[in-house]
Amino acid sequence: MIPQDTIVALATPSGAGAIAVIRVSGSQSITICSSIFKSISGKNLAKQKTHTIHLGHIIDGERILDEVLVSIFKNTNSYTGEPTVEISCHGSSYIQQEIIQLLLRNGCRIANAGEFTLRAFIHGKLDLSQAEAVADLISSDSEASHQIAMQQMRGGFSSEIKKLRDELLNFASLIELELDFAEEDVKFANRGQFQELISKITTVLKRLIDSFAIGNVIKNGIPVAIVGEPNVGKSTLLNALLNEERAIVSDIAGTTRDTIEDEIIIGGIGFRFIDTAGIRKTKDVIEELGIQKTFEKIAQAQVVIYLVDSSEMIESVNTPIISSKGKEKVIEINQIKNKYPQKPIIIVANKVDQLEENQIIHLQSEISTIHLLSAKKHIGVESLQNKLLEFVNTGALRNNDTIVTNSRHYDALLKALEEIQKVQYGLDAGLSGDLMAIDIRQALFHFGEITGEITSDDLLGNIFANFCIGK
Repeated sequence: MIPQDTIVALATPSGAGAIAVIRVSGSQSITICSSIFKSISGKNLAKQKTHTIHLGHIIDGERILDEVLVSIFKNTNSYTGEPTVEISCHGSSYIQQEIIQLLLRNGCRIANAGEFTLRAFIHGKLDLSQAEAVADLISSDSEASHQIAMQQMRGGFSSEIKKLRDELLNFASLIELELDFAEEDVKFANRGQFQELISKITTVLKRLIDSFAIGNVIKNGIPVAIVGEPNVGKSTLLNALLNEERAIVSDIAGTTRDTIEDEIIIGGIGFRFIDTAGIRKTKDVIEELGIQKTFEKIAQAQVVIYLVDSSEMIESVNTPIISSKGKEKVIEINQIKNKYPQKPIIIVANKVDQLEENQIIHLQSEISTIHLLSAKKHIGVESLQNKLLEFVNTGALRNNDTIVTNSRHYDALLKALEEIQKVQYGLDAGLSGDLMAIDIRQALFHFGEITGEITSDDLLGNIFANFCIGK
């Protein structure tokens, strides 16, 4: 149903600031704002052209609330697709609330979360996937997540889905037509061309589904667990990666009792580093709980940095031979790799500033994949960051490929692929058109779910409830 009432909300963050923007949208927005706005030059706001800005005062009877700039967007020439007014006022919290309360008394109501974007969707300004990209754009906190949200908001993803849906719909109509002439055994749909289309759709769907793995990582950040025995420098490494004193550093083993998390952007990708409690046998109940959490974080992390003390890996200062503890550590590392075969594990030897050159060479020869650094002296930290980036497939970003980041889209794509595979089976088995038509309709349904051609009030409510009020 097309909304008829007029809504208002603060479009800028709440609280005091230099400027605040109050957005009003609806059929009566310009009329209502004209009644409380007095132009400096005496203009009638309702008679001005669309996309114009006017200086004046917001008045409540004889009282002047503020000097403002009012932007007007007439008819469908606005973000929401309906008459819209944006009032740029001074950023005092008092002024903001006074103007909003005045608008409410004059016929507006407070907008629901995401209602401006919902109206843009209802009026055909955005499809549903583009509307969801607006929320992703607002929440983007890295170059990569911003790039993906912008591409989806411009319609890159939805246009690809729409093209597939239109082509499938064309063949579906021909197959449905065959059902009307079932007794004549007439075939309107070329089965060879239909086979090519199904193969093409299958390829595209699989590519989009596979892209969700990287898309989800880019959108939500990559959790990286820093693990190892007590006092190997985990907290020092976290501080070095973040370039700030985030974790308490002490020579006392077991200082970190709980996990400490923080995020940084590396190469446009968000990484969430988790400093964990040192893994060792202990009778301390609190420390034991911290160690249990460490193993939970290892299971949840997408990348694990396993930190060892390089000085303990070597027999003595005068020899490069690997110590007995070092050999045990190599066995322990292999056990962790075997336990998490699909999880990237970076073996990092810390405190290399305490080793001689020949000891470093021997350590590298014993563990070819080991990464050497000194967290305390910031040696090798940058190369570790570059190593982390290797686990992220940024090729799709560089090629501007469509990347799926929304779990709702991912679920719809999986269901669409399942139906397309049923159609493929029907083609291979020579099934009749009426049986294939059922699966084609279901595939079209799931395509329509993504772009919003098929929606429900519950679906729209769930999506737009996650938006901020002013958007």
